[in-house]
Amino acid sequence: MAKLKLGLYWAASCGGCDVAVLDTNEKILDVAQIADLVFWPIALDFKYHHVEAMEDKSIDVCLFNGAIRSSEQERIARLLRAKSKTMVAFGSCACFGGIPALANFFNRAEIMERAYVEAPSNDNQGRTFPQFQTEVAEGELELPELYDTVLTLAQVVDVEYFIPGCPPPVDLILKIVDALATNSLPPPGAVIASEKTLCDECDRKKEEKMISKIYRSHEIIPDPERCLLEQGILCMGPATRGGCGARCIKVNMPCRGCFGPPAGVVDQGAKLVSAIASIYQAKNEEEIARMVEEIVDPAGTFYRFGLADSMLKRKRL
Repeated sequence: MAKLKLGLYWAASCGGCDVAVLDTNEKILDVAQIADLVFWPIALDFKYHHVEAMEDKSIDVCLFNGAIRSSEQERIARLLRAKSKTMVAFGSCACFGGIPALANFFNRAEIMERAYVEAPSNDNQGRTFPQFQTEVAEGELELPELYDTVLTLAQVVDVEYFIPGCPPPVDLILKIVDALATNSLPPPGAVIASEKTLCDECDRKKEEKMISKIYRSHEIIPDPERCLLEQGILCMGPATRGGCGARCIKVNMPCRGCFGPPAGVVDQGAKLVSAIASIYQAKNEEEIARMVEEIVDPAGTFYRFGLADSMLKRKRL
């Protein structure tokens, strides 16, 4: 039986998804038994022209991690889509935009200003910025264009499967490898994770979800047996898909939402805003204002991983 042809690519992300593949440890040998790596630039010496020379649909499965925020990343996403039979959005950034998509609260000019002028470590009195095209004696140099808007992979190309997580846990990686090996993949469009919310899978004691104060994680030592949300710690569990093994919860830290919205939820951030508003005991406008002040970073709290895939998508340009 011929081996599968497997490709992996890293776009706008931190690299943790590639490390997660290596975290399969000796199980990666099982992957090697069923698949040949035909493209993985972070680990092996592949160039784009190698992919361009491949026949269309010659890659059986491409695990694509990272959001799309530059012209180069869009070009490679489209190229790998043409060369791949099955495209998998691998990790939170590819699925929902992830941390890079928080840039959608700004525009490109604001990002450049902050990175190259305003940052305390800069000395850029001449206000020099990267140029997408520059003429030098040897010819014209080009850099990829940085987009104003960070996109999910599915907003650029068709995607068959989604594996969420920041990064995806090893058991889900092995699950899709096993499904490939046994030809038992679910129907296209499936999210390789639980159909339940994280709250449904969390075994902490849940009593009465009513709170009168919101705490940041460093302000309180929570009871490891009780629901974190009931203790006033913002936990994304009610608005987040399960299947991660509740790893954060088990070390007494709140869920940040990296598995994205559960089935049937269009906007993960809006879902949690609704959940918090329904349990906060505010009797008047003053107490409502206090609640708003207690949520120090609403953008990073409610849309930490999912801004690009939300109803908001970005701030108005």
